[in-house]
Amino acid sequence: MEKLITTIKSITSTRSTLPFAVYSSIKEQKLLNVPIAKPLLIVVLSGDKELGDIEKFTCHSGDFIFLSDNPALSMRNIPKNEEYFALLIEFDHHIFDGLTLTAPSKQNYCIGKTTQMLERCLIQFVDSCLWAPEKITTMRKKEIIEMLCYLGHKQILSMVGNAKIDHRIHDMFCQQNYEELTIEYICQTLAMSESTLRRKLKAEGTSVQEIKDQARLGQGLNLLQTTNYPIGLIAQKCGYQSQSRFTERFKGRFGLTPSELRKTKMVG
Repeated sequence: MEKLITTIKSITSTRSTLPFAVYSSIKEQKLLNVPIAKPLLIVVLSGDKELGDIEKFTCHSGDFIFLSDNPALSMRNIPKNEEYFALLIEFDHHIFDGLTLTAPSKQNYCIGKTTQMLERCLIQFVDSCLWAPEKITTMRKKEIIEMLCYLGHKQILSMVGNAKIDHRIHDMFCQQNYEELTIEYICQTLAMSESTLRRKLKAEGTSVQEIKDQARLGQGLNLLQTTNYPIGLIAQKCGYQSQSRFTERFKGRFGLTPSELRKTKMVG
């Protein structure tokens, strides 16, 4: 794993915008209700990651976990040997196009070992981020899916289906820099009436407000984990008019304030 860690740290030191994320901490992080917007691969390279509330499962260093989309998943990031360090790669639904669904039923997660073959595949993906255009990056992500299937983890193909309405609205908020979107704009973009939109969202167990909160706070969590931006700037980037409002909503969802989370990444 050392070569993968070295490659990741080298790339992240030279580029700020990347098609993957790295979460690290030197103190334990306990986070409630973390939104998983799209299928997500988490490769734990140092420390442990515990997920779930009633049904808990743990990834140790050298393990990976592949997660289906989930509106609220609690987790703990636990440092070992001075650090928790994990690679996160998110997969758009279209990346699964053309891959045959073989799993009998949908599963919510898959845990496995990061073999030498998978590690090499991940190193190639991370390294290519320095030069590859978006189209090549997408192909590399598909290679990761194909590698996981080759290694016997075909159940991950059951973790994606047709993109739901909430996925499409989530992407709208991201594309519009987390600003307010009117119902009229959403309906026009989706080519459906307001009554149809509300009916479909009710069937999916969500609402425009909930999707907006998940998108904004999920981005806030990501920026706190991956950047050194001031918290006030992060609040602005997530569409909040004030830092205090962002802090209130962040703590209400995740169970700790942005400042408390940031302290887990700092030497006391």
